[in-house]
Amino acid sequence: MVTSRPDGELLGHQKYMQLALDTARKSPPKPTNFCVGACLVAPSPSGGDGELLMTGYTLECEGNTHAEQSCFIKLSRQYGCDVEQLGERLPRGTVLYTTMEPCNKRSVGNTPCVDRILMLKRDDGRQAIGTVEPETFVGANVGKGKLEKAGIRVEHVPGLEDEILMVATAGHAKFVDEGGT
Repeated sequence: MVTSRPDGELLGHQKYMQLALDTARKSPPKPTNFCVGACLVAPSPSGGDGELLMTGYTLECEGNTHAEQSCFIKLSRQYGCDVEQLGERLPRGTVLYTTMEPCNKRSVGNTPCVDRILMLKRDDGRQAIGTVEPETFVGANVGKGKLEKAGIRVEHVPGLEDEILMVATAGHAKFVDEGGT
């Protein structure tokens, strides 16, 4: 759902969602993952678009990492802290942009991205998403609702949904119907 906001703020959101999408293109296509991009943006003290803190994409870091997780790992290394301490270091009002709604369920041994976001323990958090997660791997994703229930404002940034889904599903089998389309 798009909330009402000043045009300048929407343009800033679109700028960073485009950056997240460009970052998602770096993700290696696989039939078992979505290619997702993320970026963390701190608010600008002067009221501008904000300051880019870090980007991340699916499978960027070692292991079966998701975009948000890669973003957090890289930024915690930059700050010289554990990922568990990252929330204490983030500027108030930081926005996490992800091309796709953060996952609420992962394979055994992997923490879902929604839980990783909640572990930051930020009551001023904002999440901007480009599209909801398709039901391909885990069924309906309730991540957005879980974040909102914890007090994190989740906003949809419109305009790139088709392109996001095209990039996200690179590497997935494309089925052709009997009509040849």
